[in-house]
Amino acid sequence: MKKIWFAAACAAVVCGAAAPPPKLPDATKFLFWTPAEQALGYKNIEKIFPTRTIKRGATVFELPRDTKPFDVSYDYNGAQYDTAAFMKANNSSGLIVIHHGKILLERYGLGRTEHDRWTSFSVGKSVTSTLVGAAIKDGYIKSLAAPVTDYLPELKHTAYDGVTVGDLITMRSGVKWNEDYTNPKSNVNQFAFQPVRKDGMDPVVAYMAKLPRAHNPGTTFHYDTGETELAGILVSRAVKKHLADYLSEKIWSKIGTEQDAVWMLDTAGYEHGGCCISMTLRDYARFGLFFMLGGSGVLPDGWVKDASSRHVQSDEGDLGYGYFWWIHPDGTYEAEGIFGQTIFIDAKDDLLIVTNSAWPVADEPKYWMAHDAYTAAVRKALH
Repeated sequence: MKKIWFAAACAAVVCGAAAPPPKLPDATKFLFWTPAEQALGYKNIEKIFPTRTIKRGATVFELPRDTKPFDVSYDYNGAQYDTAAFMKANNSSGLIVIHHGKILLERYGLGRTEHDRWTSFSVGKSVTSTLVGAAIKDGYIKSLAAPVTDYLPELKHTAYDGVTVGDLITMRSGVKWNEDYTNPKSNVNQFAFQPVRKDGMDPVVAYMAKLPRAHNPGTTFHYDTGETELAGILVSRAVKKHLADYLSEKIWSKIGTEQDAVWMLDTAGYEHGGCCISMTLRDYARFGLFFMLGGSGVLPDGWVKDASSRHVQSDEGDLGYGYFWWIHPDGTYEAEGIFGQTIFIDAKDDLLIVTNSAWPVADEPKYWMAHDAYTAAVRKALH
């Protein structure tokens, strides 16, 4: 009897012991994490990479909820879909739909909760271009016509001679760049991991300074995450503040965000202007609403309209490009990040849809097509 009791007691101790925390994924393989690694890592970026906090304000703006249940039902590729089926197929961790300022639908997956942040990837580019607008409004940047070299003099006598701030935020610098996420030796997989230099020059700026020119400035669209890194450094230099602090001061502390966000840093301590702001799903929505509603006096008059207009035809089907925003033919626009991060805005219908995901590949047409089909189904259901 004592042996039975002792065995049961030992089992209880073992079963009751706290399980060791799961091992976080390898930072050096960030763009090659499996979906399971993404589901853990994207929620814990600040435990894996150096980050800087974007402080929220004292007051949280509670997003009101519509009292009516909302979902969609639609056919796609010969199958019937609703929100749950879409999220499963696209490996989504979060989805929120806001119409006329009210939450119609808010869902989570992959073990994520409403309190968990999730990294933005290139959705952060649209935040960075918004800070360019704020810096112009504040007088730190003269205008979009100002030469990039006025703020990054290390780029004088390089392929960036003659490139304007406006060229930079519309991906028209003309500088040669390889954005192949699957190639470990591509520019996008190399530039952010440059070692700190002994001469004190920023390693990202030094890397970009070595790139050759492929086209005349202002003539040709070519997607280039390096440009957005330069834009972030440019703003930080112009305002003489960390980008995270400037974002907190101008936007994050004023729009009722519910949590501090965190922004991943490069090896020199600059925020990645093209990537990786971690925020909760509802805070993604709050930023989207701030932008859609005109920028609350933070941005120059007409900035939102100009930023969300087609300045150049992209190399992605019928999409145009604004100030680090993708522009659809019907005038709706979107912030997009690899592995399935989006903020979709239909300003005419006062509609915002945010999705966060962990796709098995960075950039796959079938996942974007499924995303577009879901967005279309939401718009149709509302009308």
